Amino acid sequence: MSATASRPFPGLTYARRSSTGASRYTGTMPCEPASARRARLLVSAALSSWGIDQLSRDGQQVVSELVGNTIDHTRCRAVRVTVLRLSDRRVRISVFDRSLRTPEMRRPCASAEGGRGLVMVEALSQRWGYDRRVWGKIVWAELLVESSA
Repeated sequence: MSATASRPFPGLTYARRSSTGASRYTGTMPCEPASARRARLLVSAALSSWGIDQLSRDGQQVVSELVGNTIDHTRCRAVRVTVLRLSDRRVRISVFDRSLRTPEMRRPCASAEGGRGLVMVEALSQRWGYDRRVWGKIVWAELLVESSA
């Protein structure tokens, strides 16, 4: 399958195997609200192609929150989203941006209108975190595929 033939929409690429042997979907999107939808479609396409649709709702929510945080809290022009199949039981969703500002977990009061994004990411993922780079950061969350046994 060529990279072009497997694109669910323009701007996204699919590489069968990464240098570590893991399957990956990736896309670069403008840092704008419409990109959250594009990121959800990317996650959905990746999970569906791997036959693990049961992670789709949680994966889409996680990527929406991570992309939304990038849009709301950085001045980046673009955001890169990667969905990586680390193993048969683990998927990593990563959002790359050029901001050096790191994410902060908040515990808002019940009446607060916002500030729950990372709380939701933490609840939906097996683990999450961020990696600093000289050019910015990568915020990631890992989802576990429940065993069918």
